[in-house]
Amino acid sequence: MEKQELRERIWDELEESGEARFPYPPHGRIPNFNGAKEAAERLAATEAWQEAETVKSNPDAPQLPVRRAALRRGKTVYMAVPRLREEKCFLRLDPAEIDDYDYASTIGGSAEVGVQVHPEEMEPVDLIVSGSVAVDESGGRIGKGEGYSDLEFAVLRECGLVSDETTTATTVHEMQVVDDDIDAGAHDVPIDVLVTPERTVRDEAEEKPSGVRWEELSEERIEEIPILRRLRAE
Repeated sequence: MEKQELRERIWDELEESGEARFPYPPHGRIPNFNGAKEAAERLAATEAWQEAETVKSNPDAPQLPVRRAALRRGKTVYMAVPRLREEKCFLRLDPAEIDDYDYASTIGGSAEVGVQVHPEEMEPVDLIVSGSVAVDESGGRIGKGEGYSDLEFAVLRECGLVSDETTTATTVHEMQVVDDDIDAGAHDVPIDVLVTPERTVRDEAEEKPSGVRWEELSEERIEEIPILRRLRAE
């Protein structure tokens, strides 16, 4: 099944079953789902979570409980600036500098209280939590189709902030776990820890993308993302 066809199937099933949560509809986005909080709690019970001091998370609604839990446990949270549109392309949420963790973990709150930083100002990332539309139990992942999650990893890898040993995780509804293996490209970041409200699946990937795959990026995309222009120049 083609990736877009699989996305549409998952979005339809979540909506028709009533398992999708606000924002509606789930189509065209990382879908929020019933049980997102329970999945976050299950992730927080893993060794990778407990050992992590820094967490990079996507900004989407289903991972809000993950971001909130990280701040409450004293972990520094990094989020990408939308579409990496500025050279200081990540937001740093330092729990020591934040009064209201609930507000700071929202998209609007993070933009207000987070500090924009260049990768050079970041600490190494211990755990990456990605939103997903579909995943398989061997680590394959499909996002909403824009490719920013994989590109963010590639930028962090170029800057020496992540490696093959950096744990990658996702929290999803059981409906988002598919039986067929997802066909992954060389730029796709595999998932080490898959968590649903009901279970945790670990399948640690041996290798992750080694950096930006310049040959796969158009000149237009490189020019519209400042950090890519800088990395290429260097």
